[in-house]
Amino acid sequence: MAPSSVFKSQKPARWPLAAAVAALVFTLGFAVPAGPAAGQSSGIDRSVIPIAADAPERYVVQKGDTLWDISGRFLRDPWYWPEIWYVNPQVQNPHLIYPGDVLVLTWVDGQPRIMLERGGATRLSPRVREQPLSEAIRAIPWEIVEAYMSKPTVLAEEQIEAAPYVVTARDQRRITSSGDRIYARRLDDAGVDSSWMVYHVGSQLKDPDTGDHIGFQGVYAATGKVQETGDPATLLLTRSTRETEHGDILLPDVIDVGMDIIPRAPSSPVDGEIIAVTDKQQVFGEFQVAVINRGTRDGMEPGHVLKVWDLPMDVKDETKYRESSRVTLPSHEVGRYVVFKTWDRISYGLVLDSTREMQVGYKVKSP
Repeated sequence: MAPSSVFKSQKPARWPLAAAVAALVFTLGFAVPAGPAAGQSSGIDRSVIPIAADAPERYVVQKGDTLWDISGRFLRDPWYWPEIWYVNPQVQNPHLIYPGDVLVLTWVDGQPRIMLERGGATRLSPRVREQPLSEAIRAIPWEIVEAYMSKPTVLAEEQIEAAPYVVTARDQRRITSSGDRIYARRLDDAGVDSSWMVYHVGSQLKDPDTGDHIGFQGVYAATGKVQETGDPATLLLTRSTRETEHGDILLPDVIDVGMDIIPRAPSSPVDGEIIAVTDKQQVFGEFQVAVINRGTRDGMEPGHVLKVWDLPMDVKDETKYRESSRVTLPSHEVGRYVVFKTWDRISYGLVLDSTREMQVGYKVKSP
């Protein structure tokens, strides 16, 4: 599904590589058949196998690739990638690939397989891969996820209920800025010099389906470092974008999200809605972070891919010589969305691709 020219300009030609993975990876060379035709028979029904019509026989992984981009080269539907990836039991993490690795499309017992070719000939024992783990290819552009997670614009209720909070500022000031001191409670376990983000809890978010309260708008106010521990703890504001108020909450200045996301379809049907986007934008497209009204209680997990659908539209039939009436235009699929962080009632996700602009209120459904 190719993005429209309107949004293609938003996508950089190469995405910077993501943060390091905390895992030791062993690699073993594969004995790969001579070519895709080696195990292929004339009886293969490609209509039920999600291989793209123009899938390459071999692809050299490039710096800046993501697993989603690579999957789109081989498959009609990229989230089927785990189903055709050839897993060698002697490789600890078959999903970790690097620039320069060669992916080969082959056939095993009439089924397509994508195999990883490293170093040509088969090696009889594993070796430690010396290439930096920070260069590993990720499933999605991680710098966008990191940027959102460092300053989310929607807060789950769970984040707020037990969060440390601001009691007051030094001299009980109503307006604070960089260089001012604030005092916060529930920071008993925080170490000196640990960094915290101050958030103002904004308006409530409601589930458009049920009317239930499911979260809050979050407004980033400042970043501060702990100078003195205790109850209350003392923080020095090192950055400020708005006044810090009594009752504002504090969130750790760290990225709390799993790194090994594998795009896949949900195991059960999902029918939800986009309820908010980054910076309250009116329209948005690919590689934008959006929040949906479905979470862990609905079976959502990081890596779940959903299709985005626009809304039916009621228009007037103005055809000449016919009785004027109203007609409802059907909804259409306009893109795909992958979940990267879940809470009880909401999930954060990234728009993977789009064919037209999207809006809050558009639907997300199982593929």
